Amino acid sequence: MRFARIALSTPFFLLALAAFASVFGSIRGIVHDPQHRPVENAMVMLRSKTSDWATTGNTDAAGEFIFDGVTLGEYTVTVAAPSFNQASQNLMVSSGSHPVLHFSLTVAANKETIQVSGSPEAVPVDSATPTTLVSRLDVEHTPGADRTNSLAMITDYVPGAYFTHDQLHIRGGHQTSWLIDGVPVPNTNIASNLGPQFDPKDIDYLEVNRGSYGAEFGDRTYGVFNVVPRTGFERNRQAELVMSAGNFYQTNDALSFGSHNERFAYYASVNANRSNLGLQTPVPQVVHDAANGYGGFNSLIFNVDPSNQLRLVTSLRKDYYQIPYDPFANDIENANIPENGFQAQFPSIGLRDAQHEDDAFVNFSWVHTFNSKTLLTVSPFYHYNAANYDSLPSDFPSATTDHRASTYAGGQVSFSANLAKNNLQLGEYSFYQKDNELFGFNDGTSSSFTDREHPSGSLAAFFLDDKFKPVPWLTLSAGIRPTHFSGGVSESAISPRFGVAVNVPRLNWTFRAFYGHFYQAPPLITVSGPLLEFCSANNCGFVALHGERDEEHQFGVTIPFRGWILDVDNFRTNATNFFDHSCIGNGACLPITISQAVIRGWELTLRSPRIAHRGQIHLAYSNQIAEGALPITGGLTNFSPPTPLFPLDHDQRNTLNLGGDITLPWRAHASTNIYYGSGFSNAFPGAPYPGDHLPQHTTFDLSLGKDFGERFSASLNAINVANRRIELDNSQTFGGFHWNNPREIYVEFRYRFHY
Repeated sequence: MRFARIALSTPFFLLALAAFASVFGSIRGIVHDPQHRPVENAMVMLRSKTSDWATTGNTDAAGEFIFDGVTLGEYTVTVAAPSFNQASQNLMVSSGSHPVLHFSLTVAANKETIQVSGSPEAVPVDSATPTTLVSRLDVEHTPGADRTNSLAMITDYVPGAYFTHDQLHIRGGHQTSWLIDGVPVPNTNIASNLGPQFDPKDIDYLEVNRGSYGAEFGDRTYGVFNVVPRTGFERNRQAELVMSAGNFYQTNDALSFGSHNERFAYYASVNANRSNLGLQTPVPQVVHDAANGYGGFNSLIFNVDPSNQLRLVTSLRKDYYQIPYDPFANDIENANIPENGFQAQFPSIGLRDAQHEDDAFVNFSWVHTFNSKTLLTVSPFYHYNAANYDSLPSDFPSATTDHRASTYAGGQVSFSANLAKNNLQLGEYSFYQKDNELFGFNDGTSSSFTDREHPSGSLAAFFLDDKFKPVPWLTLSAGIRPTHFSGGVSESAISPRFGVAVNVPRLNWTFRAFYGHFYQAPPLITVSGPLLEFCSANNCGFVALHGERDEEHQFGVTIPFRGWILDVDNFRTNATNFFDHSCIGNGACLPITISQAVIRGWELTLRSPRIAHRGQIHLAYSNQIAEGALPITGGLTNFSPPTPLFPLDHDQRNTLNLGGDITLPWRAHASTNIYYGSGFSNAFPGAPYPGDHLPQHTTFDLSLGKDFGERFSASLNAINVANRRIELDNSQTFGGFHWNNPREIYVEFRYRFHY
């Protein structure tokens, strides 16, 4: 058997999780009178800006108040006291952040007024982590972002995030984490899943953290997607029906219900989708590319008493994808022509492959508040994930079968304490994993085989992290995360992390720096029996997979100005045993590690306030270099010798997204996004593109919508309006080469009703 070129590409984002990251923050404040004396027993109300959720408290003898266990999002804090005017401040809460507000009350005149005290705190000033927060409104107004299989809510807003060969890439690496209500959804597999973890319509807020994590956030170096789901607090016995229809016979439909009272909130949804354009195609034409799926989501929150809250989140989804192929016999993929050295690259003309995926999880959390300064979270979880890749037995030149089902059971316990100058996080995270794998290969010869494996493993990690604030403008963070993994190999790692955030008074600029280590446990894969014999007979072998070990350096600055937020950062990640994947023929891909990767870059984000109360713009730019070096150090290997650093196949030096939305007359609105990419690595220079990178590419998306009363709204969406087609990627994952998607036009209708 001939192994295809090792595909040094990033797989889809549903990958192994090695940590727990809290979705909670806390809010502190001090209330003074005009003579700067503390105001005791003032009433303080904390209210969400996107739902009906609210809570109240009172200041103590020192005029101080604190709200613990606050989920990430946008809030308003209002202070009221006898003989004083009310005062309010808006702020943004990020996971693990601890903003401190200062209220200076004014003596009430004859007519009481409400004043807004200070400018909104839109970004955390005590964190070394660059963060992008995407709201439910952003998802609804961004063209194409609310479709079930869309990742535009990430790629349009997060620098260095892009989609190529049907998988999400961020910061040049593969490993990202998805968390729901601060609880991890573990998935340790690489290059197997195509479907996203969540339907964007079920998300209230998405917080994307890009590196520089504290020890409590785990070990997924390249990105953490922290999801706050819809809860029902934003509804009162209200349902919403979403329906769409467009070209390629596409439809994306959902029905959701939600409501709440003072102690209980619920949200439930079901969804279904289908399209003749599912995955990126190896040619401009759309051939054998249908996709469909359905799923459901549920969130329950119950406040037992002021000190105890119970949260339950469940999800189920099933997806089907046809794998597109190149139908033209004389193309570089299929034919032995001079452009490919008279050796067909990824022959797919005879393939009719498909993939079925299943995913289900149950996450439960008990949140206990001991007092205003200490919080305990206990979260058991269960996750099942399966991806089955199948070829027809008649496929030529080979037929591949790759079935994998993974079951995870575990939990985490986290304890946080907010002291006078310290914010302490400590806890433990662990899970047990059992896989069921079937791998088959048939090329019509005696070398054909079928191999079934049942690997299992476990991971246990302890984390300790502290933020120390010796003065109001300085935050020092230090943490450590010991981890032990047992599976195909047994290994341990200790990962220290250090960060600093300096907030310049008056300017309110925040400078930050970080240095840390990360250990990412390997996927469970074993090779024995027929597969091992087959590999040995075809000049390849299997080396046990070890965990990836990363070292990260990062510094940056956040500059707020009159509601505008500019964030700039520089990072460098040095990786050993870098996770990647190797594809056999045109079929399934198996995880590997390569000896080294170096990823470095500059990132910039810019976000405006509402301009003239009508429009808002956002920009995300990345200048990044992603390089790797052989040999293969784990998984299936072709015994390649050591090499110097070379561009990874998802290396794209410049990526830009510029978008915005505007409120129009007659309750209408418009939104757009322009994407520019300088071109990914060129696997075959000169055939037909010269140079080390493929051509640059630009696409333009547009959405126009209108509300018809309070219940009904409609929008017209166009993705890649100009229908500019270009070969994005000519590395191998599933179908081989990949072109960007053609123009898509669809209409979407939303109908809200009470029940």
